[in-house]
Amino acid sequence: MQSVECGSMFGIGFPELLVILVVCLVIFGPGKLPQIGEALGKGIRDFQRALKQPPEIDVTPSPPPGKDSEKPEKG
Repeated sequence: MQSVECGSMFGIGFPELLVILVVCLVIFGPGKLPQIGEALGKGIRDFQRALKQPPEIDVTPSPPPGKDSEKPEKG
């Protein structure tokens, strides 16, 4: 018999997700899970914002090579 997979992300279904959540609960405990979830959500949100913003172009002129870049030491 052939199983029909719905378009789950990364091939992770509900049973796999449940196992991952139980392992996280055992490792970190119930007190830390909300903090971890919040930090993960903020990280994903910041990453998405960074992808949507246009790249910043640095237009400051670089100093020309000359006497200022190679000053002899007096001593």
